[in-house]
Amino acid sequence: MNTDAFSAYHPAVSMLYFVLVIGLAMFMNHPVCLGISLVCALVYSIYLKGKKAVRFELLYMLPLLIITALINPAFSHQGVTILTYLPSGNPLTLESILYGIFAAFMLITVITWFSCFNVVMTSDKFVYLFGRIIPALSLILSMSLRFVPRFAAQVKVISNAQKCVGRDVSNGGIIKRAKHGIKIISVLVTWALENAIDTADSMKSRGYGLPGRTAFSIYRFESRDKKALLFLLLCGGGVITGAALGKLHFVYMPIMSGAEFDIWQAGLFVLYFALCALPILMNGKEDVKWKAIQKRRESGSRQSPLRDLPSPTLNGNTPR
Repeated sequence: MNTDAFSAYHPAVSMLYFVLVIGLAMFMNHPVCLGISLVCALVYSIYLKGKKAVRFELLYMLPLLIITALINPAFSHQGVTILTYLPSGNPLTLESILYGIFAAFMLITVITWFSCFNVVMTSDKFVYLFGRIIPALSLILSMSLRFVPRFAAQVKVISNAQKCVGRDVSNGGIIKRAKHGIKIISVLVTWALENAIDTADSMKSRGYGLPGRTAFSIYRFESRDKKALLFLLLCGGGVITGAALGKLHFVYMPIMSGAEFDIWQAGLFVLYFALCALPILMNGKEDVKWKAIQKRRESGSRQSPLRDLPSPTLNGNTPR
């Protein structure tokens, strides 16, 4: 896991970035754009979460990819390129297989982007952006976003405590394991209810919902945020305009076809890559700077501290 430079930017920049990359990943059908978005999402997720992201992709996303890719050809039989016929008599077409693969990759891409969103857009950033506009909804959404990770962490704590007294789900037979699992769930629900009461009391004591209540914020919109916001608007606006003009048009049914490749389409691919890879490029730039600083420090530490000092003198004369 690495320190993310993009997370230090203003929450409005981060929110606009994820709105663009997630929205474009959901509605753009071109396979090149899908590949760019998927690769950038995977690299950014690994940069943020390290080995956890790799394990998540292999254990959950890869099976989801296979299942989703197989479901579509089983139920959709559109397409002109017939490969064979299923036992039911329906044709198995190349277009249905490729569309199933495309749908699977799109689903994985969106889920991976949302996993990055949960790391970068913390609850305090979300409340900062929408607390004054939609205070109730922003509070519910921020609590919902933190619901799963908090409960997963608490389940591990309870399970480890039960394991110390021999009452974990891995101890005993099937019936005892079920009882131990129910006990862990009961403790978790009790903890959740107590935590909800504590949260409500804390919010009430801090004046939540009172008119004229002010909120503390550490976020300031600086010049670097303006540059990043302008960059996102230019790249996102350019890609959206190109897609609206049909330069990124691509269909899978009944036959695969798309807009003719030209210099304008190539430019849109470059813009889309720059948009999706913005956090990766920022982190790479910061890593290069940090390594350069470390090299300067190491080279300076190798030099003797007495090297540049003047020679000692006695009564104004240099000793021989």
